[in-house]
Amino acid sequence: MAQPLKVGLAGLGTVGSAVIHLLERGRDKLVARCGRPIEVVAISARSRHKKRDFDAGKFRWVADPSALARDPAIDALVEVIGGAAGPAKLAVETALAAGKAVVTANKALLAAHGQRLAAVAERHGVALNFEASVAGGIPIVKTLREGLNGATFTRIYGILNGTCNYILTRMEQERLSFADCLKEAQRLGYAEADPSFDIEGHDTAQKLAILASLAFGTKIDPRAIYSEGIASIAPADLNAAAELGYRVKLLGVAVKTAEGIEQRVHPTMVPKDSAIAQVMGVTNAVTIDADGIAPITLVGPGAGGEATASAIIADLADIARGVRTPPFGRPAARMTAVRKAPMQHHEGGYYIRLLARDRPGTAATIARRLAQQKISLESIVQRHEAGSRGAAQPGRSEEAVPVILITYATSEDAVHKALAAVRRDRVVYGRPQVIRIERA
Repeated sequence: MAQPLKVGLAGLGTVGSAVIHLLERGRDKLVARCGRPIEVVAISARSRHKKRDFDAGKFRWVADPSALARDPAIDALVEVIGGAAGPAKLAVETALAAGKAVVTANKALLAAHGQRLAAVAERHGVALNFEASVAGGIPIVKTLREGLNGATFTRIYGILNGTCNYILTRMEQERLSFADCLKEAQRLGYAEADPSFDIEGHDTAQKLAILASLAFGTKIDPRAIYSEGIASIAPADLNAAAELGYRVKLLGVAVKTAEGIEQRVHPTMVPKDSAIAQVMGVTNAVTIDADGIAPITLVGPGAGGEATASAIIADLADIARGVRTPPFGRPAARMTAVRKAPMQHHEGGYYIRLLARDRPGTAATIARRLAQQKISLESIVQRHEAGSRGAAQPGRSEEAVPVILITYATSEDAVHKALAAVRRDRVVYGRPQVIRIERA
C-alpha cells in the first residue's frame, strides 16, 4: 500500500472534530478509493485542554498553526480556524510556501485573498482546495471547476445562507414576524448572537464572489457585489408572494451581461414551481445556467459539522489521488478583473408594495409616475385588509390602503426614479417595499 497522506488539522471546533470522526469511520473506503490512507497526524487549536468529543491525545499537538503548516511531517494542511486574517491566513500562506497542499473551508479568507493564494499554490505546485467554503456539503466548486469544465456559464444563483432561508421559511409557514423568527433561529443555534453577517447578506456575498470567480474566470472582488438583507421582509410580502405564485428567498445571483458581470445579493421572488423555491429550512441550493445545457440545480446541507467535513474529506481524497487543478479552474494569471455591471442597469420584474393615502387622485398619481419611467404593470392589487384602514394612525391625515404592483421587465433605475417621485408627491406613507423577481 502507498504511503498515507499525512494531514495537519488547524482548528478543532465542530467542523474540525467532524473531520477526525469521518476519517476514522471512512478509513477503509478512502483507502479503496484513493489507494492510500488519509491520516491526521498533528493538530492545533487555541486551547489544548478543552474537552472534546475525540481523544486528542492520539495526535501530536502543535500550539502554533503556522508551525504546524511548515511541519515536515505533514503533506497537507486542513484549515478550519476561520477569518480573513490572523492565524488562518498566516497558516495557509505558510503551508503553500512550504510546498504543502491546503484544504480550507474559509470563505472569508478566499473572498479577501483567493487569487493571491491561488498564485502561490500554483507557483509551488500544490493544491489549494476549498469545496467546503461554499454551500457546505453541495459539490458546487468541483462542479464548476471540473464537472462542467467545457461549459460557458451565463448565470449562477442560489440560496447560500441557511439562517436566512430558515427565517423566511418559518415566516411563510407560520405567519411569524421577522423578529420572532430571528429569536427562534438564535435559540436553535441557526443564527449567531450578532446575526448581522448573515441577515444583511454579507455571508452570501462572500460565497457568491467565489462562485462568480469560478464561473466567469474573474478575480474575486466582494466590493463588486450589491447586497441587501432580509430584515425588511414582512409577513404581508410573503402572503402576497404566495397569492401571486411566488416565494421569497435570499439569493446570491451572478449574471454575465453585455455590460459586465452583474453580482447581487437580495431578497428575491422566484416562481413557486421552480426548483429553488422548493428549498426550505436551513438547506442550500445552487442553480447553474450554461449555454446548451438545461438549468442544473444542486441541493443539500449548506452548513453543519458533518456536511462541511465531508466536503473537506472529498478535497483531501483528490490530493491523495494526485488530482491537482488550478484553484479557480484556470491559472491565476489568466483571471480577469471584474467588469462590474452597474446595478442601476439591472433589468427584470419587480414587486412593489405601497401604503397609499386613501384619497382621490392617488392611483392616478402613482400610475403617471410609473408611466413617465416607461414601467408597465403586469398586475395591481389594492387591499382592504382588517386593520389596514379605518383606524386613526399617528401622523396620517387619511386612511392607508396597501397597494401591490407587479411590473413587467424594467430597469432598477426606472423603479427608483418612479418611487422617488411618488414619495415627493406625498401620496404614500413611509418607504415603499421593493423586491426583485428572478425568472428561475
